[in-house]
Amino acid sequence: MLTTTSAFGGFSVDDIDAAQEFYGTTLGLQVATGEMGILHLTLPGGAEVIAYPKPDHTPASFTILNFLVSDVGRAVDELNAAGVTTKIYDDEQFPTDDRGIMSGNGPSIAWFRDPAGNVLSVIEE
Repeated sequence: MLTTTSAFGGFSVDDIDAAQEFYGTTLGLQVATGEMGILHLTLPGGAEVIAYPKPDHTPASFTILNFLVSDVGRAVDELNAAGVTTKIYDDEQFPTDDRGIMSGNGPSIAWFRDPAGNVLSVIEE
């Protein structure tokens, strides 16, 4: 067994300034800049993930962060008001409504992208 005291996740972005603005201002997360331009994002509940600059970044083809919310519809309204698009999939990929919310296949969920193209979601608790 690996002996460790903690762990954290990470993902790449192609524009660290755009990521800092998005995660800090648009999503309202606590963001600190570390060595080599790495962003330290504090998530609700206190967990930390890092976003690191990568010149040849390719967006993740899967959801990198899921934000638990009590009301997906309200979260989508807030994201849309902040200029975030939540209708990112066509109905052939995932059957979503006109706002990008998928319901009826487990908890309601809506996906969106960060400025680097990475996929995130809001998912109802």
